Amino acid sequence: MGVHSQEELNEVIDNFDLKENVYSFDGLNSGFINDTYLVSENDIPKYILQRINHGVFTNVEGLMGNIGSALKLLKAKDYTQIKLIKSKLGKTYFSDAKGFWRMMTYIQGSTTYDTTTSFDIAFEAGRVIGKFHMLMGEADLKKYTDTIPKFHNLELRKMQFLASLARASEAKLAVASDTIEFAKNTLKMLEEMENKELPIRICHNDTKLNNILYSKETQKALCLIDLDTIMKGNFHYDFGDAIRTIVNTAPEDEQDHTKITFEKNLFEAFVNGLGYNGSFLTKEEIKALPLGVILMPFLHGIRALTDYLNNNVYYKVAYENQNLDRCLSLFDFTQKALNEVDYMNNTITKYLPAYNE
Repeated sequence: MGVHSQEELNEVIDNFDLKENVYSFDGLNSGFINDTYLVSENDIPKYILQRINHGVFTNVEGLMGNIGSALKLLKAKDYTQIKLIKSKLGKTYFSDAKGFWRMMTYIQGSTTYDTTTSFDIAFEAGRVIGKFHMLMGEADLKKYTDTIPKFHNLELRKMQFLASLARASEAKLAVASDTIEFAKNTLKMLEEMENKELPIRICHNDTKLNNILYSKETQKALCLIDLDTIMKGNFHYDFGDAIRTIVNTAPEDEQDHTKITFEKNLFEAFVNGLGYNGSFLTKEEIKALPLGVILMPFLHGIRALTDYLNNNVYYKVAYENQNLDRCLSLFDFTQKALNEVDYMNNTITKYLPAYNE
């Protein structure tokens, strides 16, 4: 069920402001970072309990401050609100010898998708991500902490990558030699493409498809989850991260690269869904959207490659070379995105006409 026993988890939730009852726990294993449990009351799912990975998110106070501020804004007729359960001390989290814990409401009748072939699912992803940004347009940037400074910063990931090369074993360097060369060449190209004058927004910063909740009944997107990385950023980060997991119907660590796709109908559906919200982006942001589709899989790929070279200290892995497989898959999609830049520009012009005045 997870790394913590039922008894341990019951002791944890005793510290949250809940009515006394018999609760049961089921481990949820979709995330790479935190330990997550579905909390049920009389066999009915009610809450999500998470132990925050303090090794990754060292500023828990700032992280929970960001989430708390964002959740106050993230509510609308077409955006389902998630609420944090406060501790008995009135805080949005609880800490003990085992770590830092938080609880939030569970949305009944919801589900997630790792991949999709559905036009409607892709459209709804675009719509709800656009809605997220329209609601977060009211955010006061000064109130948000950069809990992982330079999270999507290309220069930082480059420096970490180069440092890993200096430390890596000869065996790993040999296995990954072609991948390392691709990384070096793509880094140079992306550095030339970067636009550092784009507006700063409060972004989700991890908009992969399975971080969107959908209604099981209607397949309408309800809201975004996994809010740990809510902080300042550029819109094309969220656009690119969503596209890499929507138009590619293969798993993130797919080893058969013939299965890695750039499904144009799903791209069009997502962009169409984004446009459903009306104009909220600048022309410069629109121009940067194809860059995001290249940048985000590459950044995830180079992080996975760096972790592989560092002996898997960041991401959870099920087998020794899983990070390398993730990287190879992500780099393959990066190349496929590079091949579709003209198509992406034409599609964006077609489906977002309000931005092309």
